[in-house]
Amino acid sequence: MGGLTRAEMRGRAQTVRGLVDPAALGSTLMHEHLIWNLTPPSQRGGDPGPEPGLENHWGMMTSTAGSPANLTQRSVDVAIEAVREAVEAGCSTIVELTIGGIDPDPEGLVRVSEATGCHIVMGCGHYVEEYQDPRNHERSVDSFAAEMVAQVREGAWGTSVRAGIIGEIGCQNPWTPLERRVLQGALIAQQETGAALTIHPGRRQDQPQEVMDFVRARGGDPSRTIMCHIDRTVFDDDALFRLADTGVVLEWDLFGQESCLYPLNPDVDMPNDAGRLRAIRKVLDRGHRGQVVIAHDICHRAHMTRWGGWGYGHIHKRVLPLMRRRGFSEDEIEEILVRTPRRLLTFA
Repeated sequence: MGGLTRAEMRGRAQTVRGLVDPAALGSTLMHEHLIWNLTPPSQRGGDPGPEPGLENHWGMMTSTAGSPANLTQRSVDVAIEAVREAVEAGCSTIVELTIGGIDPDPEGLVRVSEATGCHIVMGCGHYVEEYQDPRNHERSVDSFAAEMVAQVREGAWGTSVRAGIIGEIGCQNPWTPLERRVLQGALIAQQETGAALTIHPGRRQDQPQEVMDFVRARGGDPSRTIMCHIDRTVFDDDALFRLADTGVVLEWDLFGQESCLYPLNPDVDMPNDAGRLRAIRKVLDRGHRGQVVIAHDICHRAHMTRWGGWGYGHIHKRVLPLMRRRGFSEDEIEEILVRTPRRLLTFA
């Protein structure tokens, strides 16, 4: 398989259908899942549990109740239907971060992109340790780095479909040695390919800072590193500003989740969309322009409109009007949805 060179990639963005002019990306959701399996490995192959429906919608939507059926979406046709809704609402590009451990489907993403006209940028690497192949415990940093470089330059998961971003690299609390090796490999791949890097932090407020200290100590580029899930992780202004001061891009990616309930960390009161915008406003007012991106991180079927959720069009349909009512300028909105994603998705 012939791989792309760094020179061929530099200044271009890479979708599942190949290299494109970054100017074509347009309005971009930086963190979504279209075809995925988030069922914990220990529950796979057994009873899929109840399907999402009216009788269990609240629990499925808020994760206060769940089942493998809600955590798994493998239909290309369903993904096409859902992405069409986003495109009709004004979305041009979706970054799809289903990676090792959660069953990526590169060729399925190609079919979704071809059917909808939406640019889809695919991630690569490995999710948190619980979801990784047990054989990864025996692998070295260099092995992970070489794998991710090949996924960007040649093709991922046994296909010729190439990744256009690294991540979402899984970290958790406590942070495991295996996850540290994977992230260190991702930092090498970031340096070798010029791709941006997305990191899934553990559910502890100071863990994103711990991760960024690790990134900077190992030669990573904070300006091309995205810290996911700020809206379920960092709530103290001082901690938020200290993290922003590293130069990392902050991602509020749970738009649409309006309930304060967060079963994965019951100590957290999850913000609603208005709370997310207030936090973003603080960061922008402090001068951190170009360090904010947004998305929905849809990873439950109940989050999709087919099953009564908000869907991938929610930000363009409802959040943008709210941003305008809350005083965000058109320039700030374009920076968050167009210019910053374009910068990140352009190979350096």
